[in-house]
Amino acid sequence: MSTVSKQDLVESVQRVVVKIGSSLLASGSGIHQDNLVHFVAELAALQERGLEVIVVSSGARAAGLNALSMETIPNSIPAQQAAAAVGQIHLMAHYERCFAEHEIKIAQVLLTAADIAHRGRYLNAKHTIDYLLERGLIPIINENDSVAVDELKFGDNDRLSALVAGLCEAELLILLTDVEGLYDKHPKEDGAALIPLVEEVSDTMLAAAQGQGTLGTGGMLSKLEAAKAAARRGIPTMIAKGVTQGVLSKAFDPKQEMGTLVLAAKNPLRQRKHWIGFGVTPKGQVVIDAGACKALVEKGTSLLPAGILEVRGDFEAGECVSCLDEQEEEIARGLVVYDARDLGKIIGAKTSEIETRLGYHFGDEIIHRDDLVLARAKEIS
Repeated sequence: MSTVSKQDLVESVQRVVVKIGSSLLASGSGIHQDNLVHFVAELAALQERGLEVIVVSSGARAAGLNALSMETIPNSIPAQQAAAAVGQIHLMAHYERCFAEHEIKIAQVLLTAADIAHRGRYLNAKHTIDYLLERGLIPIINENDSVAVDELKFGDNDRLSALVAGLCEAELLILLTDVEGLYDKHPKEDGAALIPLVEEVSDTMLAAAQGQGTLGTGGMLSKLEAAKAAARRGIPTMIAKGVTQGVLSKAFDPKQEMGTLVLAAKNPLRQRKHWIGFGVTPKGQVVIDAGACKALVEKGTSLLPAGILEVRGDFEAGECVSCLDEQEEEIARGLVVYDARDLGKIIGAKTSEIETRLGYHFGDEIIHRDDLVLARAKEIS
């Protein structure tokens, strides 16, 4: 990336989300104190230069292993949640002590995927974080692992950080990890070269990034998925090695080249559409024909019952569903007007037949265009 381009980017940033991975903060023996001190000093420096800083911190579950005499993360869900509950206390105590040395106050915000998926709680989280930032605090956000269950989990804090960046309308997401950034092949292979700039995260790139795990649950694949989600919201992402001296200062220095920068999408989604596309887990699927696919993608229309071939799952009106083509590829996702049972009764129907078949009529559209997000970045926002 050119120096001018990076300068334009960093000069526009007022609010930044920094995600710190588990491998940087914790091990089986507890909190990595030296690393935590290092990160807090860097974060404090960002705030001192006038930035609003939000931290998404992993490490709670791994930090609790030692206190529970565990050497590895257990398979049992109650044991994992217990480790998170114990570790969260230790992690936040360390953060509070370290930030106090810089005369900065912090606040803990614990979220679950259900909080993000529920529109009201999503907005409440946004307002809470905005309030804290206005008063000079640094919110430290983590998934509420002690109560979340698998079907309600984000999966990793990379995804959470992208959703938080969108929720808070940040201008930059920084993912700190244990590698320099994205490579053209596995970084341990001979001849692996760092990719400094990614204009768009492609499916090929995502496929190539699989299989790179760490102590946490997210490898490079989850970081690219997070960067892709942030890009759709209009937020660029930097992926960088966290233990690099002055890593966050270098991120904001136009003269420093470091890590991998993933650019924002040229046609970003509005906040509500980003929430539909990335914050909500689909509760079912509708298979649509070629004509409906073309209408959604090329003409920007709503989804009508005439284009539906099949309804899958058990969902209520207002919930999110995936729209699949006949080859099982996701074309879009959105909020349905009718529940699964009634939607099954109007498969292939003309709009004039809806009331006759159901005995009521909530609208011609199954998913209104305003409640629908295309799977590709060419989404019309």
